[in-house]
Amino acid sequence: GTLLNVSVSDHGRSDSLLLSWDEPEEGAKGYWLALSSLGSGMPLQNVSAGPNATSFWFHGLTPGTHYEIEVTATLACMETISQTITAQTSPSPVRNLSLSSGGSSASLRAAWAHGPGQRDGYSLALYHSDSQALVRNLSLLPSAFTFLFNGLQAGSEYALKVSTLAGSSQASTSVHQWTAPSMPTQLRLSPGSSTSLMASWAGAAGAAWLHLELRNLLTQSVTTTLSARRGLTSYTFQHLHPGTHYWLGLSATAGSYTVVGPNATAWTYPLSPDNVTLSRADEQSSLQALWSIPMGHRDFYLVTLREGEDGVPTRNISVGGDNGHVTFHGLSPGKQYSVQVTVVAGPYQASAWSSAAWTEPLAPSAVSLSSQGSPHSLLASWEEAMGEGYLLALSPAEHPVKNSSLLRGVTSFTYEGLHPGTLYTFEVSTVAGPYTSSPQRISNWTYPLPPEQLTLSNGGHSTSLQASWRAASSGSTGYTGTLLETKSQKWVRNVTVGNDWTNVTLEGLVPGRQYTLEVAAMAGPYRSPVQSATDWTYPLAPAGVTLTNTRRPLGLSAFWDKAAGDVDQFHLQLYSKSHAAQRNISVGPNTHNFTFLGLSPGTQYFLKVTVLSGPYRSSSHFATEWTYPLSLANVSVQPGRTPQELHVTWVESGGGRDHLVQLSVAESLSIIRNVSVPRGVTQLDLEGLVPGSRYRVEIISQAGPHRISSQTAIGYTVPLPPRSLSASPVSTAWALAVHWEAAPGQRDGYLLSVLEEGSSAQPRNLEAGKDSTNVTVPQLEPGTCYLVGIWAVAGPYRSLPKNVTSCTVPAAPTNLSLTNPGSSSELYTSWNKPPGKRDHYHVTLYSLSTQSRVQVQTLSPDAQNVTWTQLEAGSRFAVQVTAVKGSLEASSINVTQWTHPLAPANLTLGSPSASALWASWAAAGRGAEGFVVDVYDAASGTHVGHTVLGSDARSHIFRSLSPGTLYSVAVRATAGPFHASTANLTHCTRECDALLA
Repeated sequence: GTLLNVSVSDHGRSDSLLLSWDEPEEGAKGYWLALSSLGSGMPLQNVSAGPNATSFWFHGLTPGTHYEIEVTATLACMETISQTITAQTSPSPVRNLSLSSGGSSASLRAAWAHGPGQRDGYSLALYHSDSQALVRNLSLLPSAFTFLFNGLQAGSEYALKVSTLAGSSQASTSVHQWTAPSMPTQLRLSPGSSTSLMASWAGAAGAAWLHLELRNLLTQSVTTTLSARRGLTSYTFQHLHPGTHYWLGLSATAGSYTVVGPNATAWTYPLSPDNVTLSRADEQSSLQALWSIPMGHRDFYLVTLREGEDGVPTRNISVGGDNGHVTFHGLSPGKQYSVQVTVVAGPYQASAWSSAAWTEPLAPSAVSLSSQGSPHSLLASWEEAMGEGYLLALSPAEHPVKNSSLLRGVTSFTYEGLHPGTLYTFEVSTVAGPYTSSPQRISNWTYPLPPEQLTLSNGGHSTSLQASWRAASSGSTGYTGTLLETKSQKWVRNVTVGNDWTNVTLEGLVPGRQYTLEVAAMAGPYRSPVQSATDWTYPLAPAGVTLTNTRRPLGLSAFWDKAAGDVDQFHLQLYSKSHAAQRNISVGPNTHNFTFLGLSPGTQYFLKVTVLSGPYRSSSHFATEWTYPLSLANVSVQPGRTPQELHVTWVESGGGRDHLVQLSVAESLSIIRNVSVPRGVTQLDLEGLVPGSRYRVEIISQAGPHRISSQTAIGYTVPLPPRSLSASPVSTAWALAVHWEAAPGQRDGYLLSVLEEGSSAQPRNLEAGKDSTNVTVPQLEPGTCYLVGIWAVAGPYRSLPKNVTSCTVPAAPTNLSLTNPGSSSELYTSWNKPPGKRDHYHVTLYSLSTQSRVQVQTLSPDAQNVTWTQLEAGSRFAVQVTAVKGSLEASSINVTQWTHPLAPANLTLGSPSASALWASWAAAGRGAEGFVVDVYDAASGTHVGHTVLGSDARSHIFRSLSPGTLYSVAVRATAGPFHASTANLTHCTRECDALLA
């Protein structure tokens, strides 16, 4: 009962342990100390200590290692007391700890070498150096030697502490490092004014310091340098030169890292020029622009000359940045100009404008003076001359001068109220600003007045026309006339007579043609406006009028020959003595035939053709002809009351006597029947025909001298339905095989319909040839019943249907499994639901141990699992699932499984000899597939015996064992992969029992 109160400590040393204990109350003769690795049982150091010792240092130990120390005190009378304690040495810190960014702005990689000894793991703590905030705290396995920290702040300093853990002890090492800085993005440099530039950027938090350098690109000198702490996002550079190109560079630093970043260029705004003027130059049509040079720099001046009040650009000239003037040559006379001077510096401009200035104008060109056919006015016109406007003057000999002023853009002026036939002189000058051009002069005459009351008539003649008029009231030297064909405006002849003539006769003209006569009075070099008159020569009657019959379409065609001369149109008059109504038709001059349709069949008609030319007409003699009778209409052939009959109907259209009905087989065209029926009958039944055949019917009608046939009608007799229809499932596929026998007669083919029973969906239709007697319907749903219908088809007609019902073979279940849920009396079966339908499932369970069927269950068609209960422990079973649809079945594969065995009972041990151990047991339930017996040395736990036995074994003897030794025995019952074991039972071999006694 005496305790030693053993304690252990390392005092901060990783390779030593200090063991301390209390001396027993009754004293000790000495101490025995044994140190071993925890769990190994093998002593590493055995040390003895004197009776006065109460502590001992163990050196040379492995850092971070668990040890077991047993202290045994030797007391009086050879008695001993022992106490065991466990301890762990402190771990050693890591070596070669490093923290590197590898150039990354968002990650740091820690790496280290393991210290000597063992460890339970590592603890890593990452701190942000500026804020001293803990960023990451994590634990790693003892085998880890590297770790990557992601998601860090760019351009920041971090401190890493790595602690080696062993039990409650740890050893730490630290290191510092910077992440690489991230360069700001979206650097922009833009002008704020003519002397300032604004710089801005994004992402400024990724660097400890930002360095900006502004450089004048014209002088290549550094203007400004700037260093800023983290976070600055913009800066304005002041006191710069106007119109100057600058370059801005940006770099970022963090610790030892420096990153050269983006750069940008920009111009300051230039200053606009002062005192811009535009004035007349020494050369004609030239203007000079002057301005004052502003402060700062510029690339060049863009001088734009603008024209007119709207300031439309007409010229652009670029001159150097040190120039102050430019001269524009070759400008348009008489135009207003202004100038815009633009200073250009990079992409920026600054402009100033001048006031307007004029060039000297030129006199108008192409000046004309015309009467425009008027006896009382003259039209003056000229080509546009540049300027503000015009000065006009008109001066006849006997009248005072007429002066006028016009604005620019006007190029004509009409003088009214003048005298016919008078000579006038016209002057025009251009005005532009303070300038007036020299005048342009021209003369011309006014027109004379035309003749009055001009007429033209034929007097009933076919080849001549007579013209007459009244003389004009003002003076004229004579009359001139032109005869034209009115329609084509083709010239025929000219007529010139003195001023005392008032009529003239025109001979040798074309009959029925319209003519136009134009007459004008003459005075000086001009003719008066013409007066015109028109009339036709008398037309000639047509010749060769005939009337002929047309059969299709029913009508009469008229033909005639055109007589000499022109025709406006032909008028046709058709009438019959037996009908009061008549037809009146007008046709064009180039038409020489016409067909009258819609006439009464079998009727005599009379025709008269009349020529029309203008208001005049001339008629032909009469022609006569008869019309054809009409054929029968709406001939229809339909099936009769039986498949051996056809029913023929038609509609009479008038005319005709008896009708002849002709029947022929459609394919051969040979006539097989001729049936005569009287007029008034409109239907006929044809009997004794072949079912399902195609026939052709034609009906012939006669009226007067003409015969005509109806249109041919096609008809079919109805086919007979097929016989002996059957349908059966195809065992190797989800399909139905349909069979039938052909009925007598003909047909074009068969139509089959397949519809799932109870479904509202559209049926599936198939076609088969006329000689077919079977067809396989594929791609059907498994385990489904279908209604199959069949018709014989001939043309558009079907026979009566034949129907039959049949079902497809169901689909077998798949992925069948039989699993043990850990029970000795239950098994669980599951499967995948197969496609299609079924009535139910048959699930059968077999015992492979007894070779008998154990259970059979019938389940619903949607079931997918079943649990078997009350089964024999340690037995092997097989299961099969069968899908059932009517009499059709489809089975899955068989799968097997074991139930868990029961542990053996009544385990008994005995030692029949000093080196033998006997074990016996009883089997639970029906037993097991076999038994496994294991023997262990009870003191050391060493496995010394293993035997596998059959299902009938109930005992076993282990031989060659050590005498007087305590053994532990366990017996396991096995069934497939499962087993159940007894509790371990101990027993000594016989010699041990004798010593104990």
